[in-house]
Amino acid sequence: MSEPASSPLVSPLHERHLELGAKFAPFAGWEMPLHYGSGVLAEHGAVRTSVGVFDVSHLGKVWVNGPGAVAFVNRCLTNDLDRIAAGGAQYTLCCDAEGGVVDDLIAYRLSDEEVLLVPNAANTAEVARRLEEAAPDGVEVRNAHHSLAVLAVQGPESPRILEYLGLPHDHGYMTFAERFVDGAAVIVCRSGYTGETGFELVVPNAAAGDLWDGMLVAGARPCGLGARDTLRLEMGYPLHGQDLSLDVTPVQARLSWAIGWDKPEFWGKGALESERAAGPKRRLWGLEAAGRGVPRARMSVLDGERQVGETTSGTFAPSLKKGVALALLDAEYRPGAELELDVRGRRLPVRVVKPPFVEAAPS
Repeated sequence: MSEPASSPLVSPLHERHLELGAKFAPFAGWEMPLHYGSGVLAEHGAVRTSVGVFDVSHLGKVWVNGPGAVAFVNRCLTNDLDRIAAGGAQYTLCCDAEGGVVDDLIAYRLSDEEVLLVPNAANTAEVARRLEEAAPDGVEVRNAHHSLAVLAVQGPESPRILEYLGLPHDHGYMTFAERFVDGAAVIVCRSGYTGETGFELVVPNAAAGDLWDGMLVAGARPCGLGARDTLRLEMGYPLHGQDLSLDVTPVQARLSWAIGWDKPEFWGKGALESERAAGPKRRLWGLEAAGRGVPRARMSVLDGERQVGETTSGTFAPSLKKGVALALLDAEYRPGAELELDVRGRRLPVRVVKPPFVEAAPS
């Protein structure tokens, strides 16, 4: 007899989502809101024009503590933590020895002895495992995936929402401030995955409900992962498991800016240096549809009768009212090239572009 399937994990805000009429979808072992009654397009528009709030508590949380914690993380992950000071956050990558991307994540530098890492849900355990195995004596790696919630309030009116809650909102992009709310420590980072002005809050599970409720009272619209995906794709932000993977390196994904090339070591350094010197055989670019049709992942990109790449993500971009995609293309292709997609046997003309597809809010 086969073992019964395990129940999906749920956010500490799950009951609130049910009350709001959320439609749920499975995501990396979690059951998370896909959208609420108004649908993806309305939620997408709210973030672009006013303000929305996402429950992204499925994201991982890994603490690295102890003497030399920053130096240890810096020997493992690609970006250079010495580029930022305490109170700074940084996009970085965890790579394997061959340069493949185990995960992309955000590192919060609290002090020289304390770093909070926020990986993707599906990869949290693997990132924590790799760090635990490499950690020197005195450095503790602790997976706090299920004890902390993450709320992302995004959109041009997001500072007003934080002001209403009495939370800091005037710090710089990719910096964070810590505040205590009813005895709970809240990290408020000026960051997000939408390209709009926004903040991501890391908060103990027990305090997440009151913050969520306060944001809705202040006028933030609840938004699901459907809108989060269309928003991030309009910005050309990569999604691990689609645009990044063990088979797609940062050099191929044009993420060399997230690599501290001058650091003496990080995981995958030798392989990535070699690929950088030789030039990657393929690169991740954007595609804009020139006709009617919606690109999806894993569609062939054609130059005449020759396949020259494959889409990794695709959607209808609500802000542009056209189809857009990210695609790994043979290295000879650059922005401006005119190609075609095979959309279920029909040719869809596309143009190669450098993301973002829409202009980001000033940082």
